[in-house]
Amino acid sequence: MEALSAIREPLVRNVKSLGEVTDAVSTPLNSKPKALWYGLFFPSVAALILGIVAVTYQIMTGIGTWGNNNPVSWAFAIVNFVFWIGIGHAGTFISAILLLFRQKWRNSINRAAETMTIFAVICAGIFPIIHLGRPWFALWFLPYFPNSRNLWVNFNSPLLWDVFAISTYFTVSLVFWYIGMIPDFATLRDSAKTRVKKIVYGLFSFRWTGSARSWSRHESVSLVLAGLAAPLVLSVHSIVSTDFATSVLPGWHTTIFPPYFVAGAIFSGFAMVMTLMIIMRKIFDFEKYITLYHFEQMAKIIILTGSLVGVAYSTEFFIAWYSSNIFEQYAFINRAFGPYAWSYWIMVTCNVISPQLFWFKKIRTSIPALFVITIFVNIGMWFERFVIVVTSLHRAHLPSSWGYYSPSWVEIAELIGSFGLFLTLFLLFIRVGPYIAIAEVKDLAGKALKK
Repeated sequence: MEALSAIREPLVRNVKSLGEVTDAVSTPLNSKPKALWYGLFFPSVAALILGIVAVTYQIMTGIGTWGNNNPVSWAFAIVNFVFWIGIGHAGTFISAILLLFRQKWRNSINRAAETMTIFAVICAGIFPIIHLGRPWFALWFLPYFPNSRNLWVNFNSPLLWDVFAISTYFTVSLVFWYIGMIPDFATLRDSAKTRVKKIVYGLFSFRWTGSARSWSRHESVSLVLAGLAAPLVLSVHSIVSTDFATSVLPGWHTTIFPPYFVAGAIFSGFAMVMTLMIIMRKIFDFEKYITLYHFEQMAKIIILTGSLVGVAYSTEFFIAWYSSNIFEQYAFINRAFGPYAWSYWIMVTCNVISPQLFWFKKIRTSIPALFVITIFVNIGMWFERFVIVVTSLHRAHLPSSWGYYSPSWVEIAELIGSFGLFLTLFLLFIRVGPYIAIAEVKDLAGKALKK
C-alpha cells in the first residue's frame, strides 16, 4: 500500500506554502475580475432579464401564453422543474457522499458542487410557483396553522410531498454549505483589505478562532449533516419521480422511475459540476488546485451513471414488451419513431453514447473534450425530461385526443432566464465568497509539502 501511495499523483501541485492557497483565493476577491468573468456575466444577466420579462408577461396575461394544449397539459414548466431539481440534488450528494467515504479529492470540488445545489434548487422552485398562474397563492402549498380559510392541502398528492421534500433538502443543503464555509470566511476576514469586508466576513465567520475544539465540532457537525443529506437525495428525487409513477398513463406508470431519476440526477449533477469547475479553473488559473486527476475521477463516475441511465432506457422498452400491454408498447415505440423521435435520439446520443468516450484516457484528461461532453450531457438530460413528459402525453388512448406541442416564445425565454439566473448567482458568488474550500485544500497542500 505504501508503494502505491508513493506513486499516486498529488491532489494539489506545486504549492510552496499554505499561505499561497489563501492568496490564490483572497487576491481575486480584492481585485477587479478578469475579462472572461465579464464575458460570462453580462450574457447571463441579459438572459436573466429576458426571463424576468417573460415571467412578468406570463403572470399579467395568464399561462395561456404557454404552448400547452390538450392533451399536453404539462410541458416546459415541469420539464424545467425536474431538470433543475436533478442538477440541484446531485450537488450536495456529491459533496456529502465523498465526505462520508473520506475521499480527499472532494476537497477541491465540494464548494462548487454545494453552491450549485443552492442556486439550482432556487431555479427549480420558480417553475411550480409560476405554473400556478397566480403565484401569490403559493403560500397555500404549506399547511400553515391556524388555517382561517379552512383550506387544506391534499396530503395524498405527490406534488405536495415535493414541497415538503424539496424544502427540507434545501434547508439541510443550505446549512451544510454554510457550515463548510465558516472557516473560509474567517480566513477571508483575516486577509481582507478593507474594513467593510473585514466586518462582513467577520459576521459570516461567527468569530471563528480555529481552535482544536472548533475544528472538532465543525467536523462532527459536517459529518452529521452529510449523513442527513445523502439519504435525502435518494428520497427527494424518488418523490419527484412519483409525480409521474403514481399515474396510470403509459410511459409514466412504472416502478423504475425512483432509481432511474436518482441515477440521472447524479449523472447530470457531476456533468454540471465539471462544467462549472472548468470555467472557474480558467477564470482564476486554478490548475494547481483543480487538477486533471479531479476531472478524471468525475469522468469515471459519469461513465458509471451514464451507463445506468442507458440500462434504465433499455429496461423501459423491455418491460413494455414483456408486459404485453399494447398501450405501453405503443408509448415507447412512439417515443423512438413518432413525431418527437428527434428529441428521443438527441437524449440517447447525449446521455448514453457521448459519456462512453470517457473510456479513452486522452479524452477524459482533455479539458476541451470534457467541457464539450459535459455540455452535451446536460442537454441530453434536459431532453430526457422533455421526452418523459411530452411524448407520454401528446398521444392519448384515443386518436381523436392526439395533439402536437410546440413551446411558445414565453416558455423558451423562461428556460433561458433560468440559466441566466443560475449563472448570474454563481458568477456573483465566486466574486464575493470562498469558491473553493480553503481550509480543506490547505489540508491537501500540507500533506504535499510534507512529502
